[in-house]
Amino acid sequence: MGGRMATQWQPAEVTSRDGTTIALLSAGRGPGLLVIPGNNRRAHHYGALARELSGTHSVHVIERRGRGSSGPQGPAYSVETEVDDALAVMNHTGARLVFGHSYGGLVALHLGLRRRVDALMVHEPGVSIDGSFPAHWVPAFNRLLEEGRRTAAMAAFLKGTRLTPVGDAPAPVFHALAFLLLRGSEGRDARAMMATTPAEIGEILRLDSDGARYTGVDSPTLLLGGGRSPGYLTGVLARLAHVMPDACHEIVAGLDHNAPDLNAPDVVAERIRTFVRSRPARGHEPPAGRMTSA
Repeated sequence: MGGRMATQWQPAEVTSRDGTTIALLSAGRGPGLLVIPGNNRRAHHYGALARELSGTHSVHVIERRGRGSSGPQGPAYSVETEVDDALAVMNHTGARLVFGHSYGGLVALHLGLRRRVDALMVHEPGVSIDGSFPAHWVPAFNRLLEEGRRTAAMAAFLKGTRLTPVGDAPAPVFHALAFLLLRGSEGRDARAMMATTPAEIGEILRLDSDGARYTGVDSPTLLLGGGRSPGYLTGVLARLAHVMPDACHEIVAGLDHNAPDLNAPDVVAERIRTFVRSRPARGHEPPAGRMTSA
């Protein structure tokens, strides 16, 4: 979970629209903030982020479908069922602020299509615009997973998504990284969550578009990205900010895709606090596509 102190979580459960049980972990006091985790992430992985925010916010991290004590993805799984789950948590907690990371950012944007929130913030959402998301690795990943070759499947995932800092390293390097991620009790979560990846990546690909659908997100929105992240993750942010009516994007030098949960939760937490504080002063329609950097 990172950091020197364990997060003092308060667990709870809600029932989603289709009857599925959805767990959540809560910490802190103040205006409610819903956190939607990314692919291969569980709620407790955001413990450091919750600690950083707990002095100013009640942080509610959803345990997404297929994880922990939450119910399975189910045969009718889609981004919309994830949105149903998130709305159930918001209704239970009263949270009116939303932060989504990676695939959770895609869920957050689609939540924004269904409900206006006080502030919507995402870090490198899993959005594909005009085929921007690299999909060449997906068939091999799915086949290897079906064959039970989890280390080889994870290696294909790591190489295809370019989410590790090793660049175009030889294949054995990715196999070694995959082995380390999946081994022993510490890799238990990663091994269990691999089964959820095909459906989630499938949703990213199914929802590929020109981005125009996100004109319907009218909540004040912050689109965050890291200067060390792959271009397919950060390149869509300017396009989203251009079409969304009340959005800005920020590329933060030195951050990567895992900033919210692993590498820089303090920096991400400060961006969240700053954006939430700035809302009363924001105009109805800030300049489209505004970008800052740090």
